[in-house]
Amino acid sequence: MDNNAVLVVVPTYNERDNIGSLVTRLHRVRPDTHVLVVDDGSPDGTGALAEELASRDDRVHVLHRKGKAGLGAAYIAGFRWGLEREFGTLVEMDADGSHAPEDLPRILAAVTEHDLVIGSRYVPGGSVVNWPRRRKVLSKGGNLYSRLALGVRIKDITAGYRAYRRAVLDALPLEEADSQGYCFQIDLAWRAIRAGFSVAEVPITFTEREVGHSKMTGSIVREAVLNVGAWGLRHRGRQLRAAVARRNGPRG
Repeated sequence: MDNNAVLVVVPTYNERDNIGSLVTRLHRVRPDTHVLVVDDGSPDGTGALAEELASRDDRVHVLHRKGKAGLGAAYIAGFRWGLEREFGTLVEMDADGSHAPEDLPRILAAVTEHDLVIGSRYVPGGSVVNWPRRRKVLSKGGNLYSRLALGVRIKDITAGYRAYRRAVLDALPLEEADSQGYCFQIDLAWRAIRAGFSVAEVPITFTEREVGHSKMTGSIVREAVLNVGAWGLRHRGRQLRAAVARRNGPRG
């Protein structure tokens, strides 16, 4: 595969009503883009429909997994599939239509200059459409909590629409990133920052799904709160120990 080739990884679970239109829109704006549908054994036939799409278009690929094992694990499986085939840029995108394929060219343009580019709802030009107030408060609160706990400046670190240069995913210990839900997004961005990779945000319009049901659960929120808090405490501890070591170090 050409090292400049782009692979969009789309995890699915019961997204039969959405996946076809998503692929069509993607290829309308970026005809050269490949799509990998990572299906977790959807009982509604999403995997079978994806196979039908792949049989008609060599830019569409399908990876079947047994049972619903979580968003993070699905993305890691998709990343490994793409890295083995030498794709140069790997993109995360939701299957439900909330991430507009029409925003992808802007993200890909930015990834030519940065290692990780996040499609952000909360930078100038970004927006959220059709979300209830409760979801907006939860999302903004989660991002503020993450910024304060981890000491990062990313406005939308929980966002799931993003592009990685393959060098980032080659370097990160993906086997250690066992978080699920939007905590997985925080996890990988945090690891990328700590590894010294450059991160940028570009504005997107996030639109609440019109078909199907959200996968957000209370357990996903609890995981994020606990994990981010633990990561932040460890980070602050390392900073404190380093400061003490500098102060008590050898003096000329």
